[in-house]
Amino acid sequence: MQKKAKILIVDDDVDFIESTKIILESKPYEVIVAHEGDEGLRKAREESPDLILLDVIMPTKDGFTAAEQLKKEPELSKIPVLMLTAFSSKRSETSIPVSRGYTLDVEDYIEKPVSPEELLARIERYLGT
Repeated sequence: MQKKAKILIVDDDVDFIESTKIILESKPYEVIVAHEGDEGLRKAREESPDLILLDVIMPTKDGFTAAEQLKKEPELSKIPVLMLTAFSSKRSETSIPVSRGYTLDVEDYIEKPVSPEELLARIERYLGT
């Protein structure tokens, strides 16, 4: 039997996590969840996921900061990071500059809301499945 790919979702939106978890678990994916950036970094170190879905706008530590730290750690830097963002619709609610995202070495940006098909297609592209 094929080993399930492990995906870490880091997002403070409980509804988004639940719906995304259902979509991912319908495929051969194991899902780990963290609700903010620091917890996401800790779980990435503990679980060594195959891919990370990382929300940009979160309390405590935003996704850009968390992504920067992930990419600095040698054992985590090879994990594909897909940034999830409702940034264009929530830009006025956050102080995070858009330009922060341009300097990051992440694999992709996915605009929320995203269709299940699109999300799975992007994940499969980076997992090489």
